[in-house]
Amino acid sequence: MLEIKSVDKSFGGLKAVNECSMLVNEGSITGLIGPNGAGKTTLFNLITGFYKPDQGEIQFQGERIEGLPPDRIFHKKVFRTFQITREFEQMTVLENLMIVPSSQIGEKIWNTWLRPRKVMEQEKELKEKALEVLDFVELMDLKNEYAGTLSGGQKKLLELAKSMMADPRLVLLDEPGAGVNPTLMRKLVGNIRKLCEKRGITFFLIEHDMNLVMNLCNPVIVMSEGKKLAEGKPEEIKKDENVLEAYLGGQYR
Repeated sequence: MLEIKSVDKSFGGLKAVNECSMLVNEGSITGLIGPNGAGKTTLFNLITGFYKPDQGEIQFQGERIEGLPPDRIFHKKVFRTFQITREFEQMTVLENLMIVPSSQIGEKIWNTWLRPRKVMEQEKELKEKALEVLDFVELMDLKNEYAGTLSGGQKKLLELAKSMMADPRLVLLDEPGAGVNPTLMRKLVGNIRKLCEKRGITFFLIEHDMNLVMNLCNPVIVMSEGKKLAEGKPEEIKKDENVLEAYLGGQYR
């Protein structure tokens, strides 16, 4: 589904991504691990159009997307979350979901005068869809709460719910487990699995919680100094001496 070919990105004298190549297969939950500064988040920013690579290709479903602006990549059904959640704090949880779908009729102010019935019909459909999504991620009881009042873990579930509203084919998750308590972590992991298995959504995620990665992801890709160091099944990565020494601290020895 996603192919990265010899991608470079430098910031001044710092080469953040260095001839990086990797594949993300359709229907997988692919983990990306590595130390701070390995280039993981920069790679996500390149995939989603926040940065333009200095060289190399990024293909999504066989189409080159490197250098496209983020909104065009979003319309190709690629959705990403961030390490720090980006909810609309002064809007309700329900409103945060309803605002996600693009090209809404009511976005053009004249349609509220010329096509009010159509605007209301679409609003009703979006509300019904948003309520279904909230029920799926078990946030229904919080639908009328301001998003800014949610806990860190609830905000991560809200980010996942927002991705569902976009009907994505590929979701990039940047540290979805950061700041999430064990109970909400189980919900988050369960939801990711269900979305992959039942809705066919492909996930590519950065995570420092090795228990989450090893239990959820297959395959796992390891980055070091801007390029791929290793790739394999979780049990293979656990046994890789270079990975154990550099990234897992020997906890799986």
